[in-house]
Amino acid sequence: MIMNALPGSTAGRLRFILLAMIVALGVLSSLSAWAHKASDSYLVLDVQGKAVSGQWDIALRDIDFALTDGLDADGDGEITWGELRARHADIAAWALGRLALQRGGACPLRVTEHLVDSHTDGAYAVLRFAGDCAAASGELVVGYTLLFELDALHRGLTRLTLDGVTSTAVFGPDRAQQRFVAGETSRLRQFGQYLVEGIWHIWIGFDHILFLLALLLPAVLVREGGAWRGVARFGDALREVLMVVTAFTLAHSITLSLAALGYIALPSRLVESAIAASVVLAAINNLKPLIEHRRWIVAFVFGLIHGFGFASVLSELGLPKEALVLSLLGFNLGVEVGQLAIVAAFLPVAYYLRRGMFYRHWIFIGGSWATLTVAAVWFIERAFDLKLISN
Repeated sequence: MIMNALPGSTAGRLRFILLAMIVALGVLSSLSAWAHKASDSYLVLDVQGKAVSGQWDIALRDIDFALTDGLDADGDGEITWGELRARHADIAAWALGRLALQRGGACPLRVTEHLVDSHTDGAYAVLRFAGDCAAASGELVVGYTLLFELDALHRGLTRLTLDGVTSTAVFGPDRAQQRFVAGETSRLRQFGQYLVEGIWHIWIGFDHILFLLALLLPAVLVREGGAWRGVARFGDALREVLMVVTAFTLAHSITLSLAALGYIALPSRLVESAIAASVVLAAINNLKPLIEHRRWIVAFVFGLIHGFGFASVLSELGLPKEALVLSLLGFNLGVEVGQLAIVAAFLPVAYYLRRGMFYRHWIFIGGSWATLTVAAVWFIERAFDLKLISN
């Protein structure tokens, strides 16, 4: 039914699909322009026998969104300590109602202290809590449902120490309940979790996707005599794509590793602004070519910056080094798998359409202008701490 509603010819259908992909990406990018970083909370659990203690960092913006009447009592756009303190009981009830521990029975939890801390993406409420389980040994079951009914992209990044053995976990709508046994932590399971999170991160990281697409758009074209024409062979386009993707992968893997392992730390605002600037410059290079034949150099240079952006999730979690290395490998591989999926979806269609005016004018030129516009808004918002698009 849907395909019958599309333009009659195969080429027409492919043009329609590719244009729809570009428009959809532009809409999603615009809607996400103010918040590259997806919603995360940071949960630290320490279970020794029956005794439970922990700390839960939850973004104030998420709490404000979830609670009835929000946190900003006077509506001035700022959340003060007084406004936050007035809702401590509500925050505790809301949060602990979405975290359930069981070990031989339920482990009732109570908040023991309320604090505030800053993460790379803003202010967080810090809930320190304690409790007691029914049994001092055996399997621990953790159920996490914070914000899932409101935000399917939310993730709970968790570090658990169970009877002296540390492991990590990522909670999402499809993994809201997980089971742990001390000494039986599967490194393969942990690796697989972060592999999936790496794929997910690149797919919801619209600035990373736009940068990659800005470099891929001209891959099926060649510039001669000041004009663009389609490449003669698919192998030529594939070789260009492989060089770009390999350079981008190598570069962001370097800085992702250095940042996640704690060797280099850059301010989040600087990194996010530089990422937006990289998208702007990649789009400008399509419209006014300065680097025509070695776009892999552009991919490598700016890939170094994007690596710091990829590292934010892992560095925020503060994993023990041995767990961080394993998680890093899985996360990085996941990013590469996510990238290859994007390339595999884009390149064949782009190659098929490369010779037509539709691709050169609407997809290549139009797509580059759209990318430039969205990325310029990102840059202004991030560099000058403004909000040009209201959420």
